[in-house]
Amino acid sequence: MSMGDTDDLVADDLVVAFGERAVLDRISTRFRPGEVTAIVGPNGAGKSTLLACLAGLRRPDAGRAALGGTPILALPHRERARRVGFLPQTPEVAWAVDVETLVGLGRTPHSGARGLSEADQAAVRSALDQTRMTSLAHRDVTTLSGGERARALLARVLAGEPSWLLADEPLAGLDPGHQLDTVDLLRAFAAKRGQGVIMTLHDLSVALRLADRVVVLQDGALIADAAPLDALTPDVLRRAYGVEAAIVPGSAGPLIELIGLAGA
Repeated sequence: MSMGDTDDLVADDLVVAFGERAVLDRISTRFRPGEVTAIVGPNGAGKSTLLACLAGLRRPDAGRAALGGTPILALPHRERARRVGFLPQTPEVAWAVDVETLVGLGRTPHSGARGLSEADQAAVRSALDQTRMTSLAHRDVTTLSGGERARALLARVLAGEPSWLLADEPLAGLDPGHQLDTVDLLRAFAAKRGQGVIMTLHDLSVALRLADRVVVLQDGALIADAAPLDALTPDVLRRAYGVEAAIVPGSAGPLIELIGLAGA
């Protein structure tokens, strides 16, 4: 796959193997700024591994991930951290700090060891505002609810003002209200600022309604890469998940209705 000089994030023939098992089997695709892309597939399909390769957190066995035509692993660490923000699936807060301090850590790729500049502080305030955490800025992170902590951790990533936000299961463990909050934040990040969002998701109906594009993995292979309604077809769902399903209308948009196991 050719790689241009834009800010596209590209997977080029990525291969990752655990022993003889290919977790990613020659994955090639291109992600574009301003779009929200959902990566879906059954457990073990390779979703988190693909995200880690795109973020430069894992070196593939073959192929490469590239940002703007430059291999992601060739970028200096601080530049990579400035351009790609990563929100892990099970982020931990290991020490008692206030929310504002935690969010300020997102400026480390910009500020280094020195204190936060006026521009850094403005970015922190903006991230707190975007995530509706300003009123909790001086709360100890360890006293927050699960949903509040998730917003604080997202604010830390947003404070870094990355061009790309990669999130591994950002809705996991959140109640429906906080899921909707997070969905709105991620949509706004892409739509208003033109940055790219790539996330792994388990909830296919959320992917159908949230994403501009859906990438479907199955046993390490890419089996669909298209607009949501074109990617999450009954045939693809049958191949990926072994289920019979239908797309049905819902009050907030189309939903995926599971009918039963394929062949049952």
